[in-house]
Amino acid sequence: MTADGMTPGLPDNRFWDELLASAAGCGVSPEIAEKATRDWPLWPLYSPLLRPVWTLAHLGQSLDGRIATEGGVSRYVTGSENLDHLHRLRALADAVIVGGATAALDDPRLTTRRVRGANPVRVVLDPKRRLSEKLGIFQDGASPTLLVAAEATGPHGQAEVIAAPLADDGRLVPKGVVAALRARGLNRLFVEGGGVTVSRWLGAGVLDHLQVTVAPMILGSGRPSLTLPPIEDLDLALRPACQTYPLGADVLFDFRLGEARGDSEDRGDPR
Repeated sequence: MTADGMTPGLPDNRFWDELLASAAGCGVSPEIAEKATRDWPLWPLYSPLLRPVWTLAHLGQSLDGRIATEGGVSRYVTGSENLDHLHRLRALADAVIVGGATAALDDPRLTTRRVRGANPVRVVLDPKRRLSEKLGIFQDGASPTLLVAAEATGPHGQAEVIAAPLADDGRLVPKGVVAALRARGLNRLFVEGGGVTVSRWLGAGVLDHLQVTVAPMILGSGRPSLTLPPIEDLDLALRPACQTYPLGADVLFDFRLGEARGDSEDRGDPR
C-alpha cells in the first residue's frame, strides 16, 4: 500500500496513470489501450472522458431511488469503490459542479484525495447567493472555486463569483452555466449533485453522460434521485445507450446521452 492509499502494480492503478497522462495531452499508445481493454474492466468507462469536451453527471442512489434521507443524510449510500470512482471523475474533469443545496448540506471538499490527479476547479450554483461565505468550500483554498449567481458582484469568501442567466423559475439556466464555464476554458464538466441539479441538467439536454450507481440498500423514504416532468406513455421514456459496471456491491449504469443525440462524433478524438 502506498502513502496515497493505492496498491502499486494493480491494473487499475497502472492504467489510471496512463489515463491521467492522456488527459493531460500525452496520448495513449495503441499497445497500452489494448492491454487496458483486456486487463482493466473499467477502461471503457473512463476512456471516453479523454475527449476534450464533455459534460457528465453522476448520482449514487439506493435500490428504491433515494440519494439521501429526508433530512439530507447521504454519507454514504454507495460503497468505497464508487467513492474512488467519483474522485477519478474529479481528476479527469476541468470543473466539478454542485448545486446550492448540496453545498449547504454536505459542504463537500470536491478534491481528488482518494486517487492520484489534480483537483478540479470547484463550482457551486447559487443564483441568489444565499450560501454562507463561511462554508469550507469557500474558505479552504484547496482548489480554485467559482460561485455561479445571477450577478457577478464581488467575491464570496475566497470564491470568485461569475454570472449566468436565470430561467423564469429563478434557477440558473444549465446551458448558460455551461457557456460561462467554457468561456473560461473549463471544457470537461462533472456535475456531482444533487438530484435536483442533475435532473435539471438532464432535462435541459446538456449532458453527454449520465452515471447512476445503485447500491443494494432500501431507504423506503428520502430525497429522490432523478425527477423529470411526468410522461403519459412509456414510448416517451428516455432509453439511451447504456453499459453497466460492478463497483464492489454496487452497480454503475453508464448512459451515453450524446450518442442518443447523434453528436458524439463532434466531441473530439478519445485518444
